Amino acid sequence: MTDQDSGTEKLAEGSLISHLIELRERIVKAFVGVLIVFVPLAFVARRIFTLVAQPLVAKLPAGATMIATTPAGTFLTPFKLAFFVAVFLAMPWILFQAWAFVAPGLYQSEKRFAVPLLVSSIVLFYAGVSFAYFVVFPLMFAFFAAVTPEGVEMMTDIGAYLDFVLALFFAFGFAFEIPVATVLLVATGIARLDTLRKQRLYVLLGCFVIGMLLTPPDIFSQTLLAVPMYLLYEGGLLLSTVLLRDKLEAEAREEQASN
Repeated sequence: MTDQDSGTEKLAEGSLISHLIELRERIVKAFVGVLIVFVPLAFVARRIFTLVAQPLVAKLPAGATMIATTPAGTFLTPFKLAFFVAVFLAMPWILFQAWAFVAPGLYQSEKRFAVPLLVSSIVLFYAGVSFAYFVVFPLMFAFFAAVTPEGVEMMTDIGAYLDFVLALFFAFGFAFEIPVATVLLVATGIARLDTLRKQRLYVLLGCFVIGMLLTPPDIFSQTLLAVPMYLLYEGGLLLSTVLLRDKLEAEAREEQASN
């Protein structure tokens, strides 16, 4: 190996180490942000759980309550919920740290394109969580209460309930990111807009498959996730048409020239 090659290798290694150090710092800052939000929430963890459990409690039969099947469940379950709420609330800070890490490697034009997507992804994630809490949960738990068989008392363990709603919060939160994902697919050239439009039927079928995998095994819950997902996909196609108009027109001109 020549001295020049050696110098180049050392430079690359140093650059990699500096990136790893910065990545570690960003992860630490993100964790500290979550911790700062979590500390005050821990003191009101029981109230937070009462609020999150309200969609189910409101639909329980008269006299029925939620239960705790483990000795430490009454303490650990609200504590666990407080941590996940802290992560939800600190999501803008977490995404900002991720953005600060990757931004130096982007061109100015890419930054102008990425910033609106970053902001919209945060808004859409919160919109998905809100949709699950205010729309899906009341309808779903009312349905479950209505189909409870005779002789069976509906009493839900608080730990099982928390795992259930957290899974749905994440499912709806990430499902609402579909418009952003669609725009990114078109912007990066991974998929063509006209191809995505032709695949509508398969996308609709895929939405119901995903709804079947992520929601309880009933067609009611699956539809509540699948239909918004497909509508968001159509919204992503519309946004791609508007935001990437120059790119799409350039591709059309190139295609006409080649023909």
